[in-house]
Amino acid sequence: MSEVLIRGAEVVVTMDGARREIAGGDVLVRGGVIAAVGQGLTSAGRVVEAKGCVVTPGLVNTHHHLYQTLTRAVPGGQDALLFGWLKTLYPIWGRFGPEEIFVSAQVGLAELALSGCTLTSDHLYLYPNGARLDDTIAAAREVGLRFHPTRGAMSIGESAGGLPPDALVEREAAILEDSIRVVDAFHDASEGSMLRVGLAPCSPFSVSRDLMREAALLARDKRVMLHTHLAENDEDVAYSLAQFGCRPGQYAEDLGWTGPDVWHAHCVKLDAGEISLFARSRTGVAHCPCSNCRLGSGIAPLRAMRDARVPVGLGVDGSASNDAGNLIGEARQAMLLQRVARGADAMSVREALEVATLGGAEVLGRPDCGSLEPGKRADLAIWDVSGIEAAGAWDPVAALLLCGPTRVRDLFVEGRQVVGDGQMRTLDLPRVIERQRQLARALAL
Repeated sequence: MSEVLIRGAEVVVTMDGARREIAGGDVLVRGGVIAAVGQGLTSAGRVVEAKGCVVTPGLVNTHHHLYQTLTRAVPGGQDALLFGWLKTLYPIWGRFGPEEIFVSAQVGLAELALSGCTLTSDHLYLYPNGARLDDTIAAAREVGLRFHPTRGAMSIGESAGGLPPDALVEREAAILEDSIRVVDAFHDASEGSMLRVGLAPCSPFSVSRDLMREAALLARDKRVMLHTHLAENDEDVAYSLAQFGCRPGQYAEDLGWTGPDVWHAHCVKLDAGEISLFARSRTGVAHCPCSNCRLGSGIAPLRAMRDARVPVGLGVDGSASNDAGNLIGEARQAMLLQRVARGADAMSVREALEVATLGGAEVLGRPDCGSLEPGKRADLAIWDVSGIEAAGAWDPVAALLLCGPTRVRDLFVEGRQVVGDGQMRTLDLPRVIERQRQLARALAL
């Protein structure tokens, strides 16, 4: 079996049960799995020197819309609230096709990798002009990240009282049929899986109650996870009250959308009762602080959710609503927002880093990921803290969120190197970026 020894790190942040941080630490990787963590380890295989570096578990991204990397900083949507922002962008997204979905996913995945992410979900809920979930899966295989795409959907268009244009919605029978196809074709439930598939009707304002129920039944029959947007802002809650006569949490529970196999994006406006519901049912939350700021949605009750033991991970959300895809930056923002809302002692650096690693792994149902300990998958990030960003930092672990760096030196997924010396090793990123620019310019015409 191939071996890699990460040797002599300034600190290895294990996120194990004792939350050990090992000064002068080593990590031994064998065959895609962590074989040992400690000091003075040896190997006859490849040695990666980590002097002046902090080694962490790979970060986990629990919510993204990769296709949106083609529509960043779009005029007309820069200062809009959620519903207005969507109205601006839906017609643009309707002009996408398979290449736009594929290339935007390549760029978005590479951006995540460079920010320390080894495992990411994706929520693709529109399929214009022949695009399929297969396009993002192909991109992930090329980039080399562990991937949990979700087969999203919209079924209620404007003519039926929904938000999206009719051209972007699908028949519900076709949605369920294709959901079965992608699960059967791609989902791998085994330990160490590089690819799992979930089902993800987009939101309460773009699909019917029947589709939500049917998706839940199908997901449980196929033993895959469920994902959607929930309680993102005041408009979202008002829509739920007006259309369904209940708050979003009750809507979710009534339709079978609570439990450890479910995670909801945003949840900015959950009240105390809904937080209690999610805690009791072990329903997960993808907290997306930068997007929530960008769209003026509010500050999610992360502290209250953590205190109640709701499973919470981080999400960068779509690159059209963030507009970045930097996951270590998301961890910093999560920490800062809780401090703005509740005081400087509301969330520590290490707790925010825990949400970004262990928290995300729990939300996505991956006990084999999220920490550096023997038997876990060899997903790890190496951060060089010897540069200008962390110059003068007394605590190199705290430096990751308080000052930087915000880009990894090296990234390993399943023991394979995806980033080396700050550069992508798995694809020709300058070429992909240039094609992305060409596609974006064509969409802007």
